[in-house]
Amino acid sequence: MGWMMYDWANGAYFLVITTAIFPIFYNAITTTEGADGSVSDTVTFLGVEFINTQLYSYVLGASFLIVILASPLLAGMADYLGRKLTFLKVFCYMGASGCIGLFWFDPQHLEWSMTALFLANVGAWGSLGFYNAFLPEIAPAEDHDLLSAKGYSWGFFGSIIILLLCLALIMGVGAHLTRWAFIFVGLWWAGWAQVTFRRMPVQVKDRPDGNLLWQGFRELKGVALDLKGKTRVIRYLLSFFVMSMAIQTIMLMASSFGIKEIHLPEDQLIVAIILVQIVAIPGSFLFSRLSGRYGNVPVLIVATFLWGATCAFAYSLVNESTMFFIAAGMIGFMMGGTQSLNRSTYTKMLPDTDDTASYFSFYEVLEKLGVVIGMFSWGYIEGLTGSMRNSILVLIVFFAAALALLIAIPKERGDAQLA
Repeated sequence: MGWMMYDWANGAYFLVITTAIFPIFYNAITTTEGADGSVSDTVTFLGVEFINTQLYSYVLGASFLIVILASPLLAGMADYLGRKLTFLKVFCYMGASGCIGLFWFDPQHLEWSMTALFLANVGAWGSLGFYNAFLPEIAPAEDHDLLSAKGYSWGFFGSIIILLLCLALIMGVGAHLTRWAFIFVGLWWAGWAQVTFRRMPVQVKDRPDGNLLWQGFRELKGVALDLKGKTRVIRYLLSFFVMSMAIQTIMLMASSFGIKEIHLPEDQLIVAIILVQIVAIPGSFLFSRLSGRYGNVPVLIVATFLWGATCAFAYSLVNESTMFFIAAGMIGFMMGGTQSLNRSTYTKMLPDTDDTASYFSFYEVLEKLGVVIGMFSWGYIEGLTGSMRNSILVLIVFFAAALALLIAIPKERGDAQLA
């Protein structure tokens, strides 16, 4: 339970800050109406003018790049010193502080304001690598699917609770209290994380001789060399990399698609977001049960096909709110199951090693690179064609490539868990 509570803790960031309340708040506070009734969504950052959502995507993209550069290095150092828990705390407190800092968001001082968002995102995503690295240490391989599914379910359930509390404050008392939601998220995240911090194993090693910076790179080099020749792991990681380009882009851009393409009112958008969180819980457990019966890889193959089919449905048929809700339900159901199964599948493929943080840093880096590529592809196609709907086509291509890579993973005799 201690491990799962971190999903409960930081799920609030992913729902309230990146998906629901803050994007609506940000768009409203950075959009101005002129005396003649004209509306402007242009902002100035470091003396350069940007469209508000353009700047938003750039800041998030920059934060992912920082995580990509920092996580492998810190993961190697964490394993070498036995300090995974320490680094988990550092990123957690960084992210929670960033959320609290959003309370003072001021469009007239965007440089400082966007720094809070930057730190929150670095903290959220940077902590996950160290958090995931504890999974092989606290449970045997046969329990990874169920434990991973439970973790994601706790995260979804906890995030719904904090979202409903924030919405009760905003809608029940007044929109002027929206900023307090960001403080609540930071306190929720840091507060509930204490359960995880107190129950995770602590393995402190003596400080080694030599430069710890270079030790981190040596750890990564060792992991890269160890993966050489492991066809199953390599093909799985490649499929996960391509899959992340699509799945994470959907999670980050679905709200914008609802607003721009479907013209969904804010209250309906919130309902759709809550729907996604609710159906993700049974989805994660169903995928766990199916993987226990048929194996992880076959279930991931079916899930990837369904993701591609959902994108095709969204591209061709989602033109009004009812269809958007259907697509949201499909996405939510597969989101929880696919994410938890991806995590547990990787843990089962890992060799017997104490260097779990460095191995999971590869996993996290691939995911973040996928996000950067997916977001850039989405934005580029939207800018090129003038329609966000056309960007869905590249997601279908990503899912098709991931499906091919999963099918190409060779089977091994006696490996019923992965099949």
